[in-house]
Amino acid sequence: MSTTMSTTGGSQQRPPLGSPMVAITDLHKEFGALHILKGINLNVSVGEVCVLLGPSGSGKSTLLRCINQLETFEAGEIRVGGERVGFAEKALPDGRLARLTERQIAAQRARVGMVFQRFNLFPHMTALQNVMEAPIHVAGVPSAQARTRAVDLLERVGMADRASHYPSELSGGQQQRVAIARAMAMDPELMLFDEPTSALDPELVGEVLAVIKDLARSGMTMVVVTHELGFAREVADQVVFMAGGVVVESGPPDQVIDHPQSPRLQDFLRSVL
Repeated sequence: MSTTMSTTGGSQQRPPLGSPMVAITDLHKEFGALHILKGINLNVSVGEVCVLLGPSGSGKSTLLRCINQLETFEAGEIRVGGERVGFAEKALPDGRLARLTERQIAAQRARVGMVFQRFNLFPHMTALQNVMEAPIHVAGVPSAQARTRAVDLLERVGMADRASHYPSELSGGQQQRVAIARAMAMDPELMLFDEPTSALDPELVGEVLAVIKDLARSGMTMVVVTHELGFAREVADQVVFMAGGVVVESGPPDQVIDHPQSPRLQDFLRSVL
């Protein structure tokens, strides 16, 4: 996975397997008087699946939104594929870091796919059109090429037979699978999942997790916020437990889930189980 041919317009050099894909250092995020992230340090290697666990309000979703630049942050650093997120590499004469332009931020964001709790599909577009939209209008991919890629992705997530259906004609699980295909259409180096099954009926959870597992097997680097402990045990290389805006414990799933050290994590696991 060190070098791939991008379907969004040219060759794209990617970091080699095992090198850092996400490197977060002393990250702080505040909303007014609320200090949401309190010095987060996290590293995710290329090809690794990192699962974030934690109670509501622990900062997990905010962390994902900072990685994808949907939120700004007050202090610290995020790097994706070795590139500083949101700011220029070189400091200004006064020592401050210059904020990137919106165009530069959009280019960085295109390297990262994100799947939300709510599917956020365009209601007036079919499944196929939803998947084609960003490659055509953001990356400038020719329509015929975008269509071929979209058909392949819908096939991969088991939605080829629903390509002409509108979101209102699809179940929640089907909509989420289309949303995953849409996120993959820009050929991202990193995929972020923010509780992708939390809005689904229980009987639909498995079909979405199966698609995410398939992506993990293919070597896609992923950060997944979820409460699905079975999924974490099966797929995660690293499990990170957050509470109160800090990382409380992290490590392999058999260590974090099966042998929790902190009382906070022990309480959380009892509540989930």
